[in-house]
Amino acid sequence: MTQTLAAPATRPLAGILWMLVTGLCFVGVQATVKHLGPRVPPIEAAFLRYLLGLVFLLPMLPALARTHLTRRAWLLFALRGVTQATAVMFWFFAMTRITLAEVTAMNYLNPIYVTIGAALFLGEPLAARRAAAIAVAFAGALIILRPGVRALDAGHAAMVVTALAFAASYLIAKLMTGSVGPSVVVAMMSIMVTIVLAPFAAAVWVPPSWGDLGWLMIVAAFATAGHYAMTLAFQAAPLAVTQPVAFLQLLWATLVGAIVFGEPVDGWVMLGGGLIMGSVSFIAWREARLRMAGAPSAL
Repeated sequence: MTQTLAAPATRPLAGILWMLVTGLCFVGVQATVKHLGPRVPPIEAAFLRYLLGLVFLLPMLPALARTHLTRRAWLLFALRGVTQATAVMFWFFAMTRITLAEVTAMNYLNPIYVTIGAALFLGEPLAARRAAAIAVAFAGALIILRPGVRALDAGHAAMVVTALAFAASYLIAKLMTGSVGPSVVVAMMSIMVTIVLAPFAAAVWVPPSWGDLGWLMIVAAFATAGHYAMTLAFQAAPLAVTQPVAFLQLLWATLVGAIVFGEPVDGWVMLGGGLIMGSVSFIAWREARLRMAGAPSAL
């Protein structure tokens, strides 16, 4: 049965509200990881976040047990586990080195990399308008980084790797669309990432305190709630409605960074993040218009 596009568009307010919740949850993830700081090595913290988060997968176990996975599905799950684990490791490292606002702004590049990857590896057309939006997004990234104008930190390089690895993970997930249910995709991703991160965490293991474990459980809870709220937002309204709301996450991250962690407010980061978010929103709006009109996305 073909899914209609009209139903989600009838609840734009619900989509906006759920996207607001999504942004708050993800800022909660960032702030909690920032609070942990270097007390727990980033790779170990990433592993513990996913290990502790497995408790939230218990309701998904019946669906997972009923699913027969093909060899191709196992290979894709394993490959996604590697790419997602890579992204998470570099993201946790970046959180210990650069500001919340910079992490949030550079994370907006994920959909841009997904668009490029879909054109290169999945054969999706890359229209002139989308290419122009991508160029604007990269201009925004240069404004954030300002290479040659200021000294760049290893955390900035880590965020570039993070965005690329997350994009690869999303593209693999897209390849699996229709073959397995969403709950199975989420559960298998979490399981595979935990397995992939385990040997890296063991290599740098530092016994965590009970307090650190508690904070990492909060990270897992925020992340799970954020992904669930994002799913509800996408069900309630099209991306053209919900995507611009995600820009508020940069504002909240900037405020939390300034008030809680004493980070300076950088107008260049806000400007660059705004350009990236505007580009992502334009691509989402353009795709929604083309789908409603029944036109091919190459136009």
